[in-house]
Amino acid sequence: MSKKEPKVAIVHDWLVGYAGGERVVDAMKHVFPNAVIYTLVYDPDHMPEWFRSYDIRTSWFQKVPFSSRLYKAMLPLMPRAFEAFDLTGYDLVLSSSSSFSKGIITRPDAVHICYCHTPIRYVWDFYYTYRTNANPLVRLIMPGLMHRLRIWDKCAADRVDYFIANSHYIARRIKKYYRRDSDVIYPCCHINESPFVEKEDFYLTVARLTWYKRVDLAVQACTKLGKRLVVIGSGGELGKLRAMAGPTIEFKGGDLSDEEIRSYYLRAKAFLFPGEEDFGITSVEAQSAGTPVLAYGRGGACESVLPGKTGYWFKEQTVDSLADCIERFERDGVAYSKEEMRAHCRSFSEERFERELKEYCERRMADWQQELQDCSHREKMKSE
Repeated sequence: MSKKEPKVAIVHDWLVGYAGGERVVDAMKHVFPNAVIYTLVYDPDHMPEWFRSYDIRTSWFQKVPFSSRLYKAMLPLMPRAFEAFDLTGYDLVLSSSSSFSKGIITRPDAVHICYCHTPIRYVWDFYYTYRTNANPLVRLIMPGLMHRLRIWDKCAADRVDYFIANSHYIARRIKKYYRRDSDVIYPCCHINESPFVEKEDFYLTVARLTWYKRVDLAVQACTKLGKRLVVIGSGGELGKLRAMAGPTIEFKGGDLSDEEIRSYYLRAKAFLFPGEEDFGITSVEAQSAGTPVLAYGRGGACESVLPGKTGYWFKEQTVDSLADCIERFERDGVAYSKEEMRAHCRSFSEERFERELKEYCERRMADWQQELQDCSHREKMKSE
């Protein structure tokens, strides 16, 4: 990297809630405190207070009434919105993308590093599942729209100079759909450093209550076994989940503070993780609280949950398979102590993420400058 401090831009899909992707943006801002953040829409009321001190610049979507709630309805226009950002003043552009933010356009000598949470799920491998769960009107328009978005998304991936995947699972998907290599840097997870407490007789799941999180499996399995389950989260599936829940299921909503959620992590006997996730930050947060995780055996959770040591994987995404896993856990327990689980999770800490990201960006900027010099040298040799 040159001695001159690079001008840095961070581009994120949207800032309307503080979840895993937004934590990554926050960590990127810690690494590059002078960076400007660009995003489709920004809702300060649903973001941490400290984000108000950041230089955040939004697209023209922000001017649309109720944009922070209705932005997904403008899906076909999102590629144009990101391409409209003028980033010619920046030497390094970091995109944090699970959607369209990687499609920004940079100047030829700038470095664009994409931290890819996932190739767009509803465009690629989860397309048929999303279509099946959509309403009739959306199912009607999806084939034509997704065809156009696949073409654009592949072109957008070609604009990225270097890809970072948030797990080896996502690295394989990047290779499959974009035909690009990537380097893995696990996302930043909060490590629960609170003193351990006595475990209580309940299971826990923390998630947005949307269909692909498969919280229904946890609700039905614990209802079937008569086990107490605490569900933390909100979303459109709440009514459906309440209807299928037995008397041992408790819904706590999505407005709990971080401290309250961490308290549940500490007290739960085990954490249920039934979805197929890109990485699974909540599974790490649970393990750092000394709580074993019972996870579906596909996706990023397989890279943090150690079978028999910090939890178990269940093989099929079904109620019976999860119920069998719960019974196995109650029969056999896990090998790691609470202290060993927390030590294992420190390899996913915020400090580790920030250090690895900084080192990676410095190395890739140096690589890019060398590549530009080599290209210039080759052109000079041809002309002589």
